[in-house]
Amino acid sequence: MSKETASLINYFKSYIPLSKEETEVLKARITERRIKRKQFILQENEICLYYTFIVSGCFKMYSVDKDGIEHNLQFASENDWIVDIDSFHNKKPSKLYIVALENSIVLQIEKTDLWYLYTYYPKFDRNFRVIIEQKFIELQNRMLQNISATGDEKYEFFLKQYPQLANRLSNTQIASYLGITPQFLSKIRAKRIK
Repeated sequence: MSKETASLINYFKSYIPLSKEETEVLKARITERRIKRKQFILQENEICLYYTFIVSGCFKMYSVDKDGIEHNLQFASENDWIVDIDSFHNKKPSKLYIVALENSIVLQIEKTDLWYLYTYYPKFDRNFRVIIEQKFIELQNRMLQNISATGDEKYEFFLKQYPQLANRLSNTQIASYLGITPQFLSKIRAKRIK
């Protein structure tokens, strides 16, 4: 088993560990890819074909509005998943982009392979349900913060949610995610240092 595949198997151990047979079936249904910095794994109007597990590196998912302004929706780094779930499940052209912020190694699974795992190996259905539920909770918390939190509070939540990314992302990327200006984020960060 490759080091990359082992990281995914270890990831599942934190939910419901896989049997030897389930591990072998999973290995046969995932594809390893090396992605260069600034390389897209999804662009607007494409159909999202994969659930992507990040072994190493970092990605962002974002949209671009009619004025050309970028809005970061999600960051994902080691031991996390990224997918445009609407496009993936409904085979709809995506409104989003997913791009590598660093050179990365990922494991990807296509919809037909994921459905096969769900159907014949119920642990995968349970594992992915828990993963999706956790992402939904993150989304709800983020929406609540966007409605009522101050810039300082949003940044504090960001640091709790993405502690490993604070020094890997630019102020512009973080500010876009938080819905504040890079200048305001710089003030928040400067105040925290004092």
